[in-house]
This record gives sequence, C-alpha cells and structure tokens, in this order.
Amino acid sequence: MSLTSPTALCLLLSGYGALALSGHFWHITDLHWDPHYNMSNDPKSVCPSSGSQAVHNAGRWGDYLCDSPWDLINSSIYTMRHILPDPDFILWTGDDTPHVPNEELGEEKVLDIIANLTHILQEVFPDTKVYSAMGNHDFHPKSQLPAGENPGYIRTAELWERWLESSSVETFRKGAYYTERLLNKTGQRMIVLNTNLYYNNNNLTVDLQDPADQFKWLEEVLTSAAASKEKVYIIGHVPPGFFEKKRHTSWFRGRFNERYLEIIRKHHPVIAGQFFGHQHTDTFHMFYNNSGSPISAMFLAPGITPWKTTLSGVKNGANNPGIRVFEYDHTTLLIKDIVTYYLNLTHANLAGPRWEKEYRLTESFRVPDASARSMHEVLRQMETDDCALQRHYRFNSVSYDLSHCDWACRADHVCSIREVDFSSYEKCVVTEGVTLLSLAPVLLLLPATLSWDPMM
Repeated sequence: MSLTSPTALCLLLSGYGALALSGHFWHITDLHWDPHYNMSNDPKSVCPSSGSQAVHNAGRWGDYLCDSPWDLINSSIYTMRHILPDPDFILWTGDDTPHVPNEELGEEKVLDIIANLTHILQEVFPDTKVYSAMGNHDFHPKSQLPAGENPGYIRTAELWERWLESSSVETFRKGAYYTERLLNKTGQRMIVLNTNLYYNNNNLTVDLQDPADQFKWLEEVLTSAAASKEKVYIIGHVPPGFFEKKRHTSWFRGRFNERYLEIIRKHHPVIAGQFFGHQHTDTFHMFYNNSGSPISAMFLAPGITPWKTTLSGVKNGANNPGIRVFEYDHTTLLIKDIVTYYLNLTHANLAGPRWEKEYRLTESFRVPDASARSMHEVLRQMETDDCALQRHYRFNSVSYDLSHCDWACRADHVCSIREVDFSSYEKCVVTEGVTLLSLAPVLLLLPATLSWDPMM
C-alpha cells in the first residue's frame, strides 16, 4: 500500500496511547490449533487445514492458508503475559480444533486439543480466572452440539473444573452453559452461553424451540440479576446477526435469532457487554430499542488463527493473528476502551514474531468509551466518513486486507453492524443499494481507486 494512498492517509489520523489505569481483561478466540502443521518442502503436506490448497513457503509462525501451529499459539499466550501479566480475568470464546473433516479428528483428538490449550493457559496464567465457552469446532462431530447431557460436555467440564464453580458444572453438563458472579463480586455476573445450539449448521436442534432450555434459563438469570441490581457480561461463540464479509450470511436460525434479540431488548438495562467470536474478524453488532436508541453492543474479537476462510464468495478472507484487551469500570462494568494487538504473520516468518498494538478504540474513532452510545457513534462515522470506514475495514482483517472498501463493501459492513434482525438487515441492504444507484452519476466521476460495482 502506498503511503500516499487515500487509505494510508486516513489511517495516519488514528493515534495510539498508553493503557488506562482501570480494570482489564483479555479476550481470545478461535485459536484453531493444527497439531500437524509442519514446514514441509511438499506444499500439499504443510497442514491438513489447508485442504487441497498448496501451501508454498510456509513459515514457522504459520501461513494464511493454515490454522495455527503450536509456535503461534505459544507466542500469543506468552505475549498476553508480557503485555498484561495479571489481568482480572480472561474470556476464551472457543473453536480450538483445525478446519479438517470430522474423520480426521474424532472425540478423543478434539478433547486432547482442548486439554492442551487449557493446560497452556493454566500454566501461563496460573492464578487467573478464565471464563470459557465452547465453539462449534470443540465437539465431535463439529457443529453438532446436542441439547442435553453427553460425554463431550461432561469431559470438557472436567478439563475446566479448575475454573468452574461447583454450581456451574451442573448446567454445563446439561447444555454447556453456566453463570457465576464475576470474580465472586456482589452486583456483577458473567453469563456463558452455548450459542452453538442456535447455529444453522447444527442438525440436532433444527426442530427444537428452546434447545437445552437455555433461553428459559437465560431469561431467569437476567430477571434475577435485575432484582439483585447486578450488571452482566454475556459471552458465547457463534454470534447472532450477519457476517460482514459475505452478504446475506447469518449464523443463527431465524427463530433463534429473533428470540435472542427479544431477550437483549427486554433485559438490556442489566447487560453491560456481549463478547463473541466465530467469524475471525474484528467487528461489532449493535442492538437498538423500538425507538432506535442504542441499548447494547456485541464485540466480535479477531481470531488467533490466520486461516483463510473457504466460504464461497468471500474475498481476502484471511486475517493476521489478534488478541484483545478490554478496559472496564470495576463498579459499573462499563467498557471504557479496547486495545487490539496483532502479529504481522508475513513479517514474523521473515524476521521473527513481533506483536504490536494495532489500535485503541477511543483514539482511532475519537469516542469517550465503548458504551452502546459510543459504538453507535463509531457506526455513524463509518456511514458518513470514508476515513473511519477505511480504518474499520483494515482493522476488520487485523491489518491483512489493505485494499479499499468500496461502496458495496460499505453496505455489507454497515448493515451487518446496524441490523441484527433478519428482516431489518434485508431492508438495509436494499436501502443501501438504492442509495448507491442514486449516487451513480457522482461516483462515475470519482478516481478509479474509489470505483464501485452496483451489481455486487
């Protein structure tokens, strides 16, 4: 990318600063360890997670066509300790195994991978509480997480016994979800969901209205939290809403998406933040009340794996490895700021790993904090300011995709952030398309670097 390009000039406007003196926690997700990654001279034998794609010039720290080698996993966890050795807690939102066919894994291999990643977290952060959620790749067969007690949930609970309170084990065995007082503090609560039950690839829950009674349980927990004047964080793996890198792509089944949205709208006064993964991208989803006021924000953290998605139609679907620190108010749980660190994988393989701060939310988007109102302001900037849009687009792939986000790209990102509801999302896409067509005479006069395709 040229330093004189419009995108580069926009990015130069964002600053970086020192960590604030407040509570802080890590959020990591989508580690996707590939135990068979190796720097083979045979490009077809580097990593099973590349599928049929040839991997040329693979490096020690990984490749964009592959899931994470152990050296990348090890580097990311130890970098966390170097940057913040004593976080208040860690959020770990799942997906630990590589993107390979089920027949190449099996239940024992899946559990062994979870066990190894659990061990390194406990070894590097022996005194830190970890709130961990299962991903759709943390079960065999993948994505087919059942709505009831089973050996996979039971054995995973045993692996995480050091982190789980005894009261959490019962619900985890039933449906891989649980709740605890946050760090055992009065007035603060963590809710860990198994949203894989709502995943549209989960054939075991297709005919169920409330898999594992999790919606009923969630409503009860949130109602109780309100009565006890608690503030709540919610974490999970598969998020509701839409994927910004492929139009019309959602993860929840429709009725589950609608139910989740209803619950957030009803109970938003007690919800201080939502934290998810699955997409490997850095983005967020907004929740609004019926009058259009922002009531909650869901933060989707970038993955540690650099693996380029094989989802048909996605362009530039890889990412640099990312890890994230949240700063929060100890009393109110308000998210005060977000700092994302990343590893430029290309540079790492040439000169060794160098984790750097990618951006700080409040500086890059000039907002006071990461409240729902502030995140709404970030969205508004993306809608009206091309510099803000380009910054978000670069951060979305953890500084992997440095191309220009054109007008169709803008619609995909804006609509996926603004609209979690299915019908509202579809209306947004149509509205943005009409806007593009109305601007066509003006856009045709713009430089080629800002070209667009109204048919995308």
